[in-house]
Amino acid sequence: MKKIFLSILTITLFISCTKTTKEEKKDTYVVDNYTKTEVDITMRDGIKLHTTIYSPKDTSKKYPILMQRTPYSSRPYGEGMKTKIGPNVHLMKEGNIVVYQDVRGRWMSEGVYDNMRAYIPNKTEKQSDEVSDTYDTIDWLVKNVENNNGNVGTWGISYPGHYATVSAIDAHPALKAASPQACIGDFFFDDFHHNGAFLLSYFRAVSLFGTYKDTPTDSAWYSFPKMNTKDQYQFFLDKGPLSNLNEYFQYEKLDVKTVENKDRIDDFFWKEIVEHPNYDEVWKSKGIIQHMDKVPSSVATMIVGGFFDAEDLYGPFETYKGIEKHGKDNYNTMVFGPWDHGKWASSGVKNSVGNYYFGDSISLKFQKEIETKFFNHFLKGKGDKNSGLPEAYVYDSGRKEWKSYDAWPPKNVVKEAMFLSDNQELTSTKKSSNAIKFISDIKRPVPYSEDIKTVFTPRKYMTDDQRFAARRPDVLVFETDVLTEDYTLAGDILAKLKVATTGSAADWIVKVIDVHPSDYKENNDKLQDHLKMSNYHLMVRSEVMRGRFRESFEHPKPFTPNKKTGVDIKLQDVFHTFKKGHKLQIQVQSTWFPLIDLNPQTYVDNIFKAEEKDFKTQTHSVFTDSSIEFSVLK
Repeated sequence: MKKIFLSILTITLFISCTKTTKEEKKDTYVVDNYTKTEVDITMRDGIKLHTTIYSPKDTSKKYPILMQRTPYSSRPYGEGMKTKIGPNVHLMKEGNIVVYQDVRGRWMSEGVYDNMRAYIPNKTEKQSDEVSDTYDTIDWLVKNVENNNGNVGTWGISYPGHYATVSAIDAHPALKAASPQACIGDFFFDDFHHNGAFLLSYFRAVSLFGTYKDTPTDSAWYSFPKMNTKDQYQFFLDKGPLSNLNEYFQYEKLDVKTVENKDRIDDFFWKEIVEHPNYDEVWKSKGIIQHMDKVPSSVATMIVGGFFDAEDLYGPFETYKGIEKHGKDNYNTMVFGPWDHGKWASSGVKNSVGNYYFGDSISLKFQKEIETKFFNHFLKGKGDKNSGLPEAYVYDSGRKEWKSYDAWPPKNVVKEAMFLSDNQELTSTKKSSNAIKFISDIKRPVPYSEDIKTVFTPRKYMTDDQRFAARRPDVLVFETDVLTEDYTLAGDILAKLKVATTGSAADWIVKVIDVHPSDYKENNDKLQDHLKMSNYHLMVRSEVMRGRFRESFEHPKPFTPNKKTGVDIKLQDVFHTFKKGHKLQIQVQSTWFPLIDLNPQTYVDNIFKAEEKDFKTQTHSVFTDSSIEFSVLK
């Protein structure tokens, strides 16, 4: 049981950052006010999915159904009950029928799991996908659960957020509201990949999603690779090429007893990653944002995300934008706050990401005034478009205040370009086209964090102080003069780099940084002891582009050595005011270790199969006619 409990604790990292206090553990509200029922619902192809239903004991009225489908377990199984149910405490105490379901192939559900199982548009009678599994589940619930009012809402964070998106496609008529939160949109751009670069820092999480099982179980059937060190930078540096990590995914290395064929590679997700380095049909078929045209206007959607979510930032933005593009008659809104992965579900008063404090009661305000209002309007109220909520409810992470807009990006946004100039200047006009050179040493890659530790999935780096990087010779720094007035970015950012390399392959990383004044004195009890807010270099946004994909994610190509080449990098949306007295800084580098894997800097067809001899130190150049295009709020 101890092993199971530890595994469950690990899984909660993917669901939310909610911290349970001793007082909350003693909360008996659910036990006192709800009854719990466990059922196995049969899908159209005969597979049974384990489903847990919490129904209010007060049966004098009818309630909507709030459902979450999850790969992280609908535990506890048997007699135990959750201490908290539903999206937030308000919806729990107001009264709703709350349903949790283990998705196909996970925990107590039958079948074989496929992460981001491909959607089948025109299914035959016996074909199934996550869309049909959701439809069949809702159909059973509204017909069989007593005291339901016929209205269903779905929600979830991270992977469960993905299943909330899925629920809205070809939706069941009873589904009235869906709130995908930190939802995965496409696995080549979310979580394990960023623009084709592999998120090496997620390496240990691979087995959570790829360890094979085909029978229901209430205990963990996967094991996590053991690093036996607290220094992940040195661990991965010593391991060398990605191919040296294959040993962690052989059957013999894992204590898994459900696999009969001991010759197979146990982790099918790792094999998928290794064998499909490019954006091919495997990844395209798994993407869900390509199907936002199939979200009917009968389903209201509220997309929720965190501006500092290291795991799923691409998915929420692209989900919102996809529905906006195709669903002109849809009720579709977005909420983005100063959160990391799932922090909006927290019951904490203080809202910080890593070292940086953004304010008090930000998550609590969202839960009470936005999330609860959304579900109540569409599941208990009129259900029309006059919900009283804004189209875009967003938090300015520089001014530290909420703003409401009737469109995103706001209508009064203009594009403005700044150029990377000599003498570390970021200027409004192009002054030259000189080459600034630096050596990218594969033995000394730029770290993504100055912390010496190992993490299961990285998060705090999204707001880390970037002074440690700015002081390295292989990180180029460009910044404005001290701003004489506030400068607000609202929308996406496009870096238009002009680069060259002595090699034939390279990665390019761009970071947008808010340099605080030297006399900045705001108190912050989350700040690491060795840091000061004086001159703090707050990373506002960052992104990597694997250079081979600069023209096509489907068809990579090498660089021609020493040839000036354009590399565009789209950075996800921000809403941040660089305040008067601050400076806006851009950092450009070519390694970001071990957040992303190390590029050999010599072109090979598949980096996952590169050998030690392929890795070579190279000299890179960034030209001063490179520019950064911002979306500026006027």
